[in-house]
Amino acid sequence: MSDPVNFLAVIKVVGVGGAGGNAVNQMIEKGLRGVEFIAINTDGQDLLKSEAHVKLEIGGDSTKSLGAGADPEVGRLAAEAHVDEIAEVLRGADMVFVSAGEGGGTGTGAAPVVARIAKQSGALTVGVVSRPFNFEGRRRAENAQAGIDALRAEVDTLIIVPNQKLIDLNDEELSLPDAFSMADDVLRAGVQGISDLITEPGFINLDFADVKSVMQGAGTALMGIGIAKGEDRAMRAAEQAINHPLLESSIDNARGVLIQFAAASNMKLKEVNDAAKLIQEVVHPTANIIFGTSIDNTLGDEMRVTVIGAGFDEVAPRPAYRSSGFTAPSSGPITIVEPVAEVVTEPADVPSWFAGSTATISAVPTASSYDEDEDEDQEEQAPPVYAQPKPANRFDDGLDIPDFLQ
Repeated sequence: MSDPVNFLAVIKVVGVGGAGGNAVNQMIEKGLRGVEFIAINTDGQDLLKSEAHVKLEIGGDSTKSLGAGADPEVGRLAAEAHVDEIAEVLRGADMVFVSAGEGGGTGTGAAPVVARIAKQSGALTVGVVSRPFNFEGRRRAENAQAGIDALRAEVDTLIIVPNQKLIDLNDEELSLPDAFSMADDVLRAGVQGISDLITEPGFINLDFADVKSVMQGAGTALMGIGIAKGEDRAMRAAEQAINHPLLESSIDNARGVLIQFAAASNMKLKEVNDAAKLIQEVVHPTANIIFGTSIDNTLGDEMRVTVIGAGFDEVAPRPAYRSSGFTAPSSGPITIVEPVAEVVTEPADVPSWFAGSTATISAVPTASSYDEDEDEDQEEQAPPVYAQPKPANRFDDGLDIPDFLQ
């Protein structure tokens, strides 16, 4: 008797560096289902607290398991030295999310390498990253921008969370740990908002092909989540999803749109139709609009609307990426953790500060494919240029502390 065929899309979420690993832990704690979690880091101690199914330490003798020292070039070279191991943990994926915090060492430098490997394997590759808070300093902001520029060349779609806006939208008494936890949770919401469209069942299902048709080589991507209850709940949730202060640009003129409506079994056809029509009126007239519904009786009288808009920009050619020429250190260990029993989740798990918000947003012109001739030219393209790190101190792998606080 032949083995059963798995018709489900294989989705892998890769947390790169400290912030990416924290976001993965948030996703696991919140019960995100139907995906495999991978943590990649140069910091062995940080990997010890990871709940990911697969853990890969990179850098070996060059970093001595102590991290990248806030130097993106160290993170990039560490990833380049472990290309085979990274390719192995990504093998078989139909879709790969690369999650990281931009501005540090490992996430900034290694995430583009991980994305390149995922893209070359044929997987739909989506980057979900955060831009640092203003208080983290100019050098970290400059490195973040260089890392974003490098990553956008390697992914199909890039979603950027502007951390500073989270502060601007919240209480002045927000603590520092809560601010970083909030940023991690937005990365989680960005990934879950897309993966749930594929993995969660519904009366009108969205499948992987639907998501791929909108997100492959999509350019700018915007994601919004709205929740409302009572009269006109669908319309109000849809309005929240497409209009929120976290949006750095408008969903107007999106040429590809995914919409998911989630509610209890009392969901009405008319309210779904009216809300979908509202969204249709603000996007491009010829937009490819695909929507699905899912029944979740735990929502009570609430309805959740998730909107993903993409296809705003012309697609630019994929730049070549130079091989580092770095001599590989001894391979880091790949730790595979057997998945635990499936966690019963609380659906509609959108943070109160994020309800009705959008987790964002960045231009990502990429080519959906490239030919082998481009590989021959990769040696001629310089790697990203990052700001030089300051002399080592105990803050090197954390914040870029402003001068007046040092």
